[in-house]
Amino acid sequence: MGRFPVKKESLNDGHQDQAVDAGTVSLSRLALFFLRLGTTAFGGPAAHIAMMEDEVVQRRRWVPRGKFLDLLGAANLIPGPSSTEMAIFIGYLCEGWMGLLLAGVCFIVPAMVMVLAFAWAYVQYGDLPQIASLLYGIKPVVIAIVLQALLGLGRTAVRNKFLGALAIVAIILNILGVDALVLLFGAGLITGLRQGFIQDWPRNRRPMLIMLLFSCCILAAAYFASGLHSTGQVAFGLLPLFLFFIKIGSVVFGSGYVLLAFLHADLVDHWHWLTTTQLLDAIAVGQVTPGPVFTTATFIGYLLAGLPGALIATAGIFLPSFIFVAIGISIVPLLRKSIVAGAFLDGVIVASLALMAVVTWSLGRGAVIDLPTALLAIGGFVVLFRFRLNSLWLVLGGALIGLLVHMTHI
Repeated sequence: MGRFPVKKESLNDGHQDQAVDAGTVSLSRLALFFLRLGTTAFGGPAAHIAMMEDEVVQRRRWVPRGKFLDLLGAANLIPGPSSTEMAIFIGYLCEGWMGLLLAGVCFIVPAMVMVLAFAWAYVQYGDLPQIASLLYGIKPVVIAIVLQALLGLGRTAVRNKFLGALAIVAIILNILGVDALVLLFGAGLITGLRQGFIQDWPRNRRPMLIMLLFSCCILAAAYFASGLHSTGQVAFGLLPLFLFFIKIGSVVFGSGYVLLAFLHADLVDHWHWLTTTQLLDAIAVGQVTPGPVFTTATFIGYLLAGLPGALIATAGIFLPSFIFVAIGISIVPLLRKSIVAGAFLDGVIVASLALMAVVTWSLGRGAVIDLPTALLAIGGFVVLFRFRLNSLWLVLGGALIGLLVHMTHI
């Protein structure tokens, strides 16, 4: 396949970091990597991002760690699935606009195909195939993968005691229930305002006021979006289905549980297109399959209108992510050119890692439930840290051990 070189300075991150290997990444290599990742990336956004960091930063050196952190902060500031948006960002860095489209599509398609298979089985037999034994072994090693990534990213992001203290405060506040978006923009504002006062308050007044106004506008928009549910009955059709999922992909921040609230309000309460049980089953399939959780839309679309509905719903919910990333590509370098805005991004990055740590703790309590899973988690971390084993083999090994444990009733 052809190559479309990208000027590496187009998303300059402002960090002193390792250099990217000379030359560009071919489209075929990019496609194969994200197809593989979309097929094996269990565990939700935190795990997906950890696997991307392991591969594109440490092993392949396609993206410097500082730049990866900048993109992580940007992905957390825009609505939609953050791990999918990271894939799209990475695709652009490696191969320009063709890479942007290819990376995103290749990350989404494997999960979409698997969810389609589950949806077909669900419609045919009225139940979901059991994959508990598979996930039993996968979940603990995913925790090890995320922890290893957190340590690597944290060493780069937390560059001083102030940022370290901010990370601890963000963790505590998130545990206490403070909204993730409030934490992200709050941390960004604190670091931006602090840097503005330290450098030169009179000279930095304008960027500080712009930053404050921007943050207030985004938070207000997110608050409005949280109540953006249609009222009254809407007749079902492919166009209303497409428009509904475009709206969802444009306004949802956060986890699959946030997605559940949005979907329930319209599809169950207002329009009565689905039952609560069907919606919960759709969310469960999105959670247990690899790749982005937003493929829940694929399951819902299939239930409502077969294969055309599945494709329409999937396209609708992911389309905004491609648009937001395309816009963000020009914003990230502008942030780094300003001292105040760059500090704002540093705060967002630290808060992003804090949220990732809290999610990892929550996932860990559900994954490490007995002695075999504890040994898998510890062993996985040691193997990653000591031998740098590829995360793909770790996931496959965990799945195999999980099956063996259930078959032998250990």
